[in-house]
Amino acid sequence: MEDRPALSRSIAGRIAIVTGAASGMGRATALLFASEGAKVVVTDLDQSACDIVVEEIEARGGTAIALALNVADAQQIKTVVDEIGCKFGQIDILVNNAGVSSFAPLDGGSEYDAIWDRALSVMLTGQQRLVRAALPWLRNSDAARIVNIASTEGLGATPGDTPYVAAKTGVIGLTRGLAVDLGKESITVNCICPGPIHTAMTAALPDEDKVIFAKRRTALRRYGYPEEVAHITLSLVLPAASYITGAIIPVDGGLTARNA
Repeated sequence: MEDRPALSRSIAGRIAIVTGAASGMGRATALLFASEGAKVVVTDLDQSACDIVVEEIEARGGTAIALALNVADAQQIKTVVDEIGCKFGQIDILVNNAGVSSFAPLDGGSEYDAIWDRALSVMLTGQQRLVRAALPWLRNSDAARIVNIASTEGLGATPGDTPYVAAKTGVIGLTRGLAVDLGKESITVNCICPGPIHTAMTAALPDEDKVIFAKRRTALRRYGYPEEVAHITLSLVLPAASYITGAIIPVDGGLTARNA
């Protein structure tokens, strides 16, 4: 019989990279991980915005560093990940959270093409590049965990949102493929599909429209909060989460379960 691994529910001392961590679900995840004792690398486009999150973490007694990162830039990914790996000697957790809003009409011409390219570059190609860049360092961990953030838009579609839907559907496929490829190395890869969440992306929607949508579409009749997604992410990166990989988990208030 194989030796059973120690099933720790602590990420204290683990090195965690969170992309898109300056706001919303990424920020909530970085704050939660740090409160659990992880050393968090807060990455986003804007260095000053990352610095603010790090200051917040440190004010709460946590440990974090801030690094600007454009996940659409292949060379910058390599540079930043190598810097992190060399600094800490390993990477234990990668949360691919960075995203962009990508609504665009199909007859939008060159503007549509630009939105399509950006959506896939940021939310799909960027994720696989980050995994590949981090892989040498993840292999130094005894509990390497990757969590890709997709969306319920990868499980269904909203009119006018094809670039986003395509990217997020790709993330689901990417997760499954990576889980199979990396399973032999005990590196787990899972995917979270948030539904309607209070974030910067949804902030522009009128509150009354959000209330109507949530009551009409979700079982819980409300929008979710970034912290509710962050806690599911935490569950997936625990050393004890050693036998779950390739999973696609909706965090959507029952949106995908409800027919009417």
